[in-house]
Amino acid sequence: MTDRVCVGAIVGAFGVKGEVRLKSFTADPAGIAGYAPLFTEDGKRSFAVTLTGVIPNGLSARLSGVSTRDDAEALKGTQLFADRAKLPALEDDEFYHADLIGLTVLDAGGTVLGQVQGVLNHGAGDVIEVFGTGMKQSLMLPFTRAVVPTVDIAGGRLVVDLPEEI
Repeated sequence: MTDRVCVGAIVGAFGVKGEVRLKSFTADPAGIAGYAPLFTEDGKRSFAVTLTGVIPNGLSARLSGVSTRDDAEALKGTQLFADRAKLPALEDDEFYHADLIGLTVLDAGGTVLGQVQGVLNHGAGDVIEVFGTGMKQSLMLPFTRAVVPTVDIAGGRLVVDLPEEI
C-alpha cells in the first residue's frame, strides 16, 4: 500500500484569477478539500484547497501558490494525492482503487491470469482491467463478489471466478 491515494485531478483553468477546474474522486466530491494538503504524484508540490463553486463535471477551486490563469493551465492533467491517514476507514468489502492496481489475478484453480492494470467506473459499477503475459488485449471483469470472491490486499492477489462467457 502507498502512503498517498489519488483523490482528484486538475482538468483545466477556471476564470482568469488562477482558479482550477477540479475533478474529485471522493465519495462526496466537496469532501476533497478536507484531505488537504493535496500533493502532486511526485510529492514535490502540495496545495491547500479552497472550493469556490460547483461547475459542470466538477468543482472550481483555488489552490495555494496558483495565482494566474497561466499557473492554473500549467497544472492541467495533474493528479492530486492525499495522505492515506486522512482518508476515512473503509467498511469490509470496500477498497481504494490504488490498493487494487498491481495485484496479481488468479483464477479459481490458481493459474495466474495477469495483474490489475486499472479500475474503471463508467456509472454501472467498478470494472477491473486485467492484463498479463500472452494477452493481446485487457480482460475486463466486473468487480463484484460473484466474479471476484477473494481480495487479498496483504497477499497481493485477487482470485476471480471467470464467467462462462469469457
